[in-house]
Amino acid sequence: MKRVAAIAGLGLLLLSRLVVSASAHPHVWVTMHAEVQYGADGRMFAIRHTWAFDDMFSTYALQGIAHARKGQYTREELKPLAKVNVTSLKEFDFFTYAKADGRKAVFADPVDYWLDYNDSILTLHFTLPLKTPVAAKTMLIEVYDPTIFVDFELAKDKPVTLSGAPPQCRLSVGLPHQPTAAEQLRLSQLDANPLDPSDTYGEMFANKIQVQCP
Repeated sequence: MKRVAAIAGLGLLLLSRLVVSASAHPHVWVTMHAEVQYGADGRMFAIRHTWAFDDMFSTYALQGIAHARKGQYTREELKPLAKVNVTSLKEFDFFTYAKADGRKAVFADPVDYWLDYNDSILTLHFTLPLKTPVAAKTMLIEVYDPTIFVDFELAKDKPVTLSGAPPQCRLSVGLPHQPTAAEQLRLSQLDANPLDPSDTYGEMFANKIQVQCP
């Protein structure tokens, strides 16, 4: 139920309709861009997310949101919904997990966040700063939902970029594991037997962002 509440925090005001109508996990699809940000001292200090939601989710999320022009929403009109998004997802670490040289790196509360709406797509922008900036030889960032309720897909055009990183640093991206027939079957059964957020099964479907700085 907590996972349902978190997704509702993304603005899915009629989540129950999706749960009833969908036949298998996932139920929400996100196309993502990420910018890994470094400071002048060579330490990573934040990751900037841009998450574009599928059109069905976007439609439900916008129900009840007051707006002056039909089919259009300003950033100001979407401001309360953006706040609900980032507040509700905090409990679930924003589906973003980082390790610096194998040790967990902890993110602080998001900053500089907003929503926009274009071509029937709702997009959430937010920055996750690290509580303590780190200079690591290997920085690994994974984006995924442990319960596989939300599917994250890297955008085809410049899915991940580095900003301000030392010139010797190199970026690599790992796509999620493609499920086998047996895994597809298990995914089809997750509505009846949902995963717990502490379960590690969903980790195999993570998008992996790695920065190597020799």
